[in-house]
Amino acid sequence: MSAPPGTGNAGRAGNAGFLYPFLDASERDAGPLLADLAASARAKAAQSAALQRDTLAQCGPLIAAAAKAMADRFARGGRLYTFGNGGSATDAATLASLFAHPPTGRALPAWSLAADQAVLTALGNDVGFDLVFARQIIAHARPADIAVALSTSGNSADLQAALAEASRRGLLTAGFAGYDGGRMAGSSDVGYCFVVRSQSVHRIQESQALLGYALWAAVHQHLPAGGEQ
Repeated sequence: MSAPPGTGNAGRAGNAGFLYPFLDASERDAGPLLADLAASARAKAAQSAALQRDTLAQCGPLIAAAAKAMADRFARGGRLYTFGNGGSATDAATLASLFAHPPTGRALPAWSLAADQAVLTALGNDVGFDLVFARQIIAHARPADIAVALSTSGNSADLQAALAEASRRGLLTAGFAGYDGGRMAGSSDVGYCFVVRSQSVHRIQESQALLGYALWAAVHQHLPAGGEQ
């Protein structure tokens, strides 16, 4: 009995060829395959490094301005709230943790609004997913606080709603976006928008991670000396 279509070696290679061009259905020698894998990894690493350098250069002045404004908020007792969807929720949690539990320097109050599953699911069920972050801003935020949204598209409705609510309440607002920045880049509710100009979600998130670290480091340069937050 013949194998179902797409289940043999040829089927696997054909279906995955557009994602992994180094896979060859007729390849039997592991050497060329491993060489292709290594070459692919090096090419992706080079692309990522180049994008990170370009993005940091383009966003450097904006990072410096945002960091100064954030440091002023922290000095006044403000707290950082981060939020995002999917992989960007994980990145938001990482950014909040960097501020709250830094590898060095002063710990600053920060919290990811995507961290509490009970709160997220309750709000999604009771008031709708578009408001899962906005309602938390209403409940917790004060005018001296900071709201930072992370997205690859810059178009997520729930992030836009939260940024609009934060802006109305006097919070400092910032956004991380990819592609051309989407709605986030053109929104008057976003005080500082850091755009990673790439079409790859992976490369966007890698560069956003570097921008987040640069922002954290720059904030510490502007904090008043002495004392814990």
